[in-house]
Amino acid sequence: MASVKRRAEDTGRAAKRLKDSITSTSMRPTQKLKEPAQTPSQAVDESSRRTETQHADRKPLKSSVLKSDDRAFPRGGASVLTPLEHKQIRIQAERDVLFEQGGKKRMAAATESDTDAEHIESSASAATKKRRRTGKTKQDVNSEREGRQIWIQGLSYKSLIPGSIVLGQITKITSRDLALSLPNNLTGYVPLTAISPKVNEKIEYLLEASDTQGDNGEASGDDDGDLDLNSMFSEGQYLRAYVTSTSGSGTSDVSHKTKRKIELSIDPRLANAGLSRAEMVNNSVVQAMVKSVEDHGVVMDLGLEDKNIQGFISFKEPGSGLKRSEVQEGAVLLCLVTGLSSNGKVVKLIADTQRMGNVKKSHFLSEAPNVDVFLPGTAVQVLVTDATRGGLTGKVMGMLDVTADLFHSGAGGLNIDVAEKYKIGDRVKARVISTFPNSETKKVGISLLDHIVTLSTRDCTPGTKRPLPTAMSSIVESAKVIQVVPTMGLFLDLGVEGSRGFAHISKISENKIESLSESTGAYRVGSVHRGRIIAYNPMDGLYQMSLQKSVIEEPFLRIEDIEVGEVVKGTVERLILNTQGIGGVLVKLTDGITALVPAMHLSDIQLTHPERKFREGFPVKARVLSTDTDRRQVRLTLKKTLVNSDAPVWHDFKSISVGDEAPGTIINMLPHGAVVQFYGNVRAYLPVAEMSEAYIKDPMNHFRLGQTVHVRVLSVEPGEASMKVSCKSPSLFDASQEVAFKNLKPGTFVSGIVSEKSEEAVLLNLENSDLTATIRVEHLVDGPRSKALSTVKNIRVGQTLQELVVIEKLERRHLVVLSNKPSLKKAAHNGSLISRLEDLKEGRQVAGYIRNITPEGLYVQFAGNMVGMLPKSQATPEMAQLAAFGYRKDQSIAPWILSIDHARKRFVLTMKKPDATVTEKEVGPSTANLKLGEHVKARISSIKETQLNVRLANGVQGRIDVSEVFDRWEDIEDSKHPLRKFRKGQEMNVKILGIHDARNHRCLPITHRQGKVPVFELSAKTNSEDPCVTLDKLTVGEESIAFVNNVSADGFIWANLSPNVRGSISFSDLTSDFSLLQDLEKNFPVGSALRTTVKAIDISNQRLDLTALSQGVNGDTVVGPLRLENVIHGSILPGRVTKVTERSVVVQLSDTVVGLVGLTELADDFTQANPTIYRKNDIVRVCVLDVDIPNKRISLSMRPSRVLDSSLPVTDRQILKIEDVRVDDIVRGFVQHVADNGAFVVLGPTVKAYVRISDISDSFIKDWKSAIEVDRLVTGRIVMVDRTLNHVGISLKASHTSPDFVPPLTFESLKPGQIVTGKIRKVEDFGAFIDVDGSNPRISGLCHRSQVADQRVQDVRTLYEEGDLVKAKVLSVDADKRRVSFGLKAEYFKDESGSEGDSEDDEAQDEEGVALEGDPDEDQMDLDGDLNLENMHAIENEDLVEETDVGKDDDIGPVKGLTTSGFDWTGDSVGQSHKDAASDPESEDGGTKKRRRRKPEIKVDLTGDLDAYGPRSVVDFERLLLGQPNSSALWIQYMAFQLQLNEIQKARDIAERALRTINIREEEEKGNVWISMLNLENAYGSDENVGEVFARACQYQDSWEMHQKLASVYINSGKHNKADSLFQTMLTTKDFRANPDLWLNYSTFLMNTLNASARARELLPRALQSMPSNQHRLLTAKFAGLEFHSPNGDPERGRTIFEGLVAEWPKWTQGWDMWVGLEKARNDDGMVQRVRSLFERIAKQKMKKRRARFVFKWWLEFEEAEGNEKTVEVVKTRAKQYVEGMESED
Repeated sequence: MASVKRRAEDTGRAAKRLKDSITSTSMRPTQKLKEPAQTPSQAVDESSRRTETQHADRKPLKSSVLKSDDRAFPRGGASVLTPLEHKQIRIQAERDVLFEQGGKKRMAAATESDTDAEHIESSASAATKKRRRTGKTKQDVNSEREGRQIWIQGLSYKSLIPGSIVLGQITKITSRDLALSLPNNLTGYVPLTAISPKVNEKIEYLLEASDTQGDNGEASGDDDGDLDLNSMFSEGQYLRAYVTSTSGSGTSDVSHKTKRKIELSIDPRLANAGLSRAEMVNNSVVQAMVKSVEDHGVVMDLGLEDKNIQGFISFKEPGSGLKRSEVQEGAVLLCLVTGLSSNGKVVKLIADTQRMGNVKKSHFLSEAPNVDVFLPGTAVQVLVTDATRGGLTGKVMGMLDVTADLFHSGAGGLNIDVAEKYKIGDRVKARVISTFPNSETKKVGISLLDHIVTLSTRDCTPGTKRPLPTAMSSIVESAKVIQVVPTMGLFLDLGVEGSRGFAHISKISENKIESLSESTGAYRVGSVHRGRIIAYNPMDGLYQMSLQKSVIEEPFLRIEDIEVGEVVKGTVERLILNTQGIGGVLVKLTDGITALVPAMHLSDIQLTHPERKFREGFPVKARVLSTDTDRRQVRLTLKKTLVNSDAPVWHDFKSISVGDEAPGTIINMLPHGAVVQFYGNVRAYLPVAEMSEAYIKDPMNHFRLGQTVHVRVLSVEPGEASMKVSCKSPSLFDASQEVAFKNLKPGTFVSGIVSEKSEEAVLLNLENSDLTATIRVEHLVDGPRSKALSTVKNIRVGQTLQELVVIEKLERRHLVVLSNKPSLKKAAHNGSLISRLEDLKEGRQVAGYIRNITPEGLYVQFAGNMVGMLPKSQATPEMAQLAAFGYRKDQSIAPWILSIDHARKRFVLTMKKPDATVTEKEVGPSTANLKLGEHVKARISSIKETQLNVRLANGVQGRIDVSEVFDRWEDIEDSKHPLRKFRKGQEMNVKILGIHDARNHRCLPITHRQGKVPVFELSAKTNSEDPCVTLDKLTVGEESIAFVNNVSADGFIWANLSPNVRGSISFSDLTSDFSLLQDLEKNFPVGSALRTTVKAIDISNQRLDLTALSQGVNGDTVVGPLRLENVIHGSILPGRVTKVTERSVVVQLSDTVVGLVGLTELADDFTQANPTIYRKNDIVRVCVLDVDIPNKRISLSMRPSRVLDSSLPVTDRQILKIEDVRVDDIVRGFVQHVADNGAFVVLGPTVKAYVRISDISDSFIKDWKSAIEVDRLVTGRIVMVDRTLNHVGISLKASHTSPDFVPPLTFESLKPGQIVTGKIRKVEDFGAFIDVDGSNPRISGLCHRSQVADQRVQDVRTLYEEGDLVKAKVLSVDADKRRVSFGLKAEYFKDESGSEGDSEDDEAQDEEGVALEGDPDEDQMDLDGDLNLENMHAIENEDLVEETDVGKDDDIGPVKGLTTSGFDWTGDSVGQSHKDAASDPESEDGGTKKRRRRKPEIKVDLTGDLDAYGPRSVVDFERLLLGQPNSSALWIQYMAFQLQLNEIQKARDIAERALRTINIREEEEKGNVWISMLNLENAYGSDENVGEVFARACQYQDSWEMHQKLASVYINSGKHNKADSLFQTMLTTKDFRANPDLWLNYSTFLMNTLNASARARELLPRALQSMPSNQHRLLTAKFAGLEFHSPNGDPERGRTIFEGLVAEWPKWTQGWDMWVGLEKARNDDGMVQRVRSLFERIAKQKMKKRRARFVFKWWLEFEEAEGNEKTVEVVKTRAKQYVEGMESED
């Protein structure tokens, strides 16, 4: 420790002497230049006098001012210094303090550094003798004292580096980060992932583990909610933060300068860096994370390396600062250490800032084992060693240096000298606020501000009479300068006591200010200025001000200053492009604020070319739609109707009242209405009924997205944030209209004049009342709809309709509904039209119309909104057999009234005649004699799936539930349809159980009779004694017969044990045969019988659980449901899909067991792993891979090799544990997560591999994250396996995985004489720098001008430009300096010019080494929408059924990327080019030598390049087209060239020009151009453009061919819905239906592309009806072949079809051959046996010689390839026997 202490005494920063700046921000003291200079002798005398004065005033210091601090580190052990050395150190320390006192006072006088050195010499003269004893010279002592000088340093971007630790205060909490105010007007941000490990775990849980939550209703605890930082932190909370980054963020402040973003972390593992158990001393401050909340306190994680050391905050201890209800796991708190437990492993903490901030007597660090304890947030006692105007320095415990700058010394803005406030030797309380890791000596920053020392929030708005403009961006009219810091800025008084501001020197004036003066100038002390508040820093307690005029006049400084609905002005910054075209416009409001105008808000009308109107810099006037301060987003509208509207701005539901009117924008169209958006988050629902006075069937036919509508509020609910609006006119009725509307009664007759008509309704104005009425089209007649439509056509606007009956009045809409139905008019005339409940009478036939149709029955409406129910049971048998009961909405109907419920105001109707309806008079006497338990005779009237409807004596109705029919299981003959054994009219002996309650589906006592026609509950059991079985009579384990009642969508089957008892059977308990679960409706129809066992009974909740598994009962012991403990590893179980995500499938095995199937376990071939093919409630077969009981997790697999047959082929082997992978294995997996340092790839359920950034690609990728995305299937090689740490490393480099990988060119592989291609990177007069193609890292070299051409070149820039492609020769390679020299002379390439025509590689290089116009390394431009005009011949000849090869001569080569310099893309320069070319020979011959010397020294004839490289400019294309005007390939290549230049319209013009130019006889060439136009419009145009081109193409070309090509275009571009619609249209065309290719192409598309196998199979019957009979056989065979080669086909279905074909046509050789070929193509395990059996069947048939020779030869070749010697001999023997048999027959 001796050496350590000496180094602490002697070390310092020698670079900063007594003339150093005031703070780290270049603050310098004001120098008094007018003071006369002192001579050296005068300086020495004055220094001596000051030293003596100081000695006299501070005599107590002679003993040592550091005496109380001699035990700085008591835990460090015994000192190794001798007593004499201790004494010498104390004496030296005392002298140093005296020296610092004298030196610093002279520094305050602002003397020069040389004079200060002389003062130091004089003040230290008394110690000369002792210095001589130590052998040190005066210069050595001066240098030592200068080295011990502490540099006053504050926080800044320069001193704040990664690794710094600071104290901050939370100022803003968002959903993504925390904003921390830091000292010295700095702000840092804590991302969501840098808070604590617990928060990261919760984020991972919400993102990943939430996928495992099924729909079984299980609660998931507290983790179900979203992560809410507002509940974990509070504004004003102090936290210690670790600086992780100080990169630029791109945000702009009011001074229009880019700020750098400070990223922080409050993770205790970083915030407590350097701390261990030894540093956990009393009154030290640590940052801790809430690990868990217990009954008596909170367990805290300190982030120490020793995980056994934890913190604890007790709820019982006073001042703990925590409440149990407010603490959340993962929260981070700044805590004070109050002690340790007895075992030293629990640190006692408090988090009460009020108690922590009480540092008057305690709670400051007085003892410390080392300096690492003094982290930000720690309260200390500081010994002042120096005080200047720029701050103060001091020591803590005599060893640790501390500094406080002007802001945190407490003197900033008070216009006092720090040296006057704090004297040297004073002891003050302070709090550490920062560390300086880049400092040469250990040093920390402190703050003496009261609110930081006490950890309180400074109140900058004390209550006074004068108002304080505390709002950000507000303007202060009179800001008074109270202090001037010459090189920093001004302290200002804002007009309220205690509130100060600070204006930095850069924010004072528009002009640059080098220095300020306190007494002179415009900004002297006492001057008053106009300023603006731009920010507030609670750590400094200061408002940040700006006095710049430009800032004061800015309309907005922050997004918070912008009011929603305000009209603003700005300029267009740029357009935003997306896949649909223009996605919006960015408008610049101020230098720091940019707003977005969505595409729908660009104009009131839909703009076709918005780019023409909104050019960059174009001024616009807009209105603010919304602001989002968290995301820093502003949305505007440029719609004139909104910008110029005087209507109130609706931005808050509370300010809106019913009846208010305002314009809004439609943002969503719904089938039943639209969503209208206003300002802010205010949205409203516009029902379709409120869109217009007329009837609107489909809103999309009348309105569009982005349309502005003027609406009126109908209702508003501010609490629910909902509102309903209307577009209808709000005009009110006058008094006469109100009276007329009130007096109008339903059932009366009126007349009206037609004002409007449509296909759905007719609007009228009633005579003599001016009321509006409507008649629906169906109400014009009683007949069919066709008759009604015919009637409405004959109605004219202005026509008067007489004698219309009023059937309804809509009060809110003031609308009258009329009817012209003769049946209703007749009923109204004779007074039988129902309009009131009093008009009803049982048994009476009434006239009405259908209002609604449901599966349960019909709802019939009459006048006066009277609606009756006609149940399904009361419909006639003929009606029950028809869809919708044979009725349509608004159709006339004449039912009878069956019953009336006056209490509930309901009535039931029937279509059965009154004589067939049971009335109360008929039933009454019979039912009164029936008693409970009585045995009677009954006759079956109808048979249902779950009951028998019977009639007792005198027509009394009854029902026998299926559960009351059979006594034993053996009595059931057909378990699927138990009641089929009964016949209608059959008599039975039954016993009365009670009354059937149809509403609640239960059996009631016979005394509880309800309704006019009671239905008795009966039983046909012979041994039935109980009236009705109830739930309380059942016991667990009891066997019973249950009957299926219905199948629930939640994975249950409901089954009845009795009329009163119904239980549920989960799918997993239904059967052990997995195949039966695939079709539940077929295998377990409603009414089917099941042998069940009671699993569980919950009487309180009326719940009964049953099981139908045979192993459900084992003797007398009932096996319970499947639980986690009972799941066996490797078992195959059925499950139900409960949730499907893009990454997994959640499968429910039982009520309490849910498992997860990951991507790697969906298929044996990862390319087929697609979770989206599964749907909720699908029944699947799974294999249990792993059971994690502690974590309650199960891993499942749906691989066919695990659940079906282990012999099935496996492309991607299963990896279940790390032992399954070895180094150098080539595996595939799915990317699970992309982090900043690499990516993670899932290889199996529990095995993940890590990919380093360097292992992602062989070439350098600037944005490497864009090359790899989550869920992508990747192939890699295992490069590392660490089974101890369970780590696996994988490489995705192509060089590691692909055998055909070509390694990039490296510097070491370059050899002199090598020919390379490259690109000109830079051109100078002395030479050109060339970048070599295909090099990694990039290789660049120089081609000197002496090596450019054979002749001398003065300036290389006249020959080459940046970006030119060249071929160069390596002249020399300097490995030491890593330099390469290239040559471009033509002579270097003479040897290669002869073979240029024979080599394909040479075609991409220049003949003489001159610049190429194209870039051969650039990939061909990928046109949106899969438009590939360069391969158009392949597209046009592509067949949807069978692929055909296209000749190489038809392929159009790719158009190389061309530069745009020097070319006229319009083709106008073609003539000029010919003219220049023609004049060149004449000028060459007739010119003089002088003229020839002016010509370029290198003149290369590029005419031959057209043959070598193809056309590369407009001139080239035009030249070629002169000779080949009928070549569609050249025209299409020309179009592609223009598309690469983004000249879409020019490409269209070229296509039109091609159609006009190509000869009319060249139909095929014209067809190619039409196809290219379809591709062009599909990719870049609109649907209307595609339709126009397609219609024209069908007129000039073969219509069938054009339809096929358009379908291909749609399929290739992924527009499958449009392709499907086109095929449907083709099916409706009579000429196309007879073409077999249409049906086959459509079925192929449905099965392969849309995965709609069922729809594809349905096409075959339709095709056979449309096709001639002679084509049925071949077409059927091709459909069968589709089942074989389609991935979604069923080969077994295909075999069945072929079996039918060969059975009907056994001698159809083509069919046999097709079948054999399809089976051979399967290439699976059973292929050989199936093909062999087919050959045997063919060989048994009678064949001709030629056919026999072909069959046996084919069979022999197959056996030689797939069989063995034995099978080959068998074929030869069979062939020989067949030949002999044929010869014998001859």
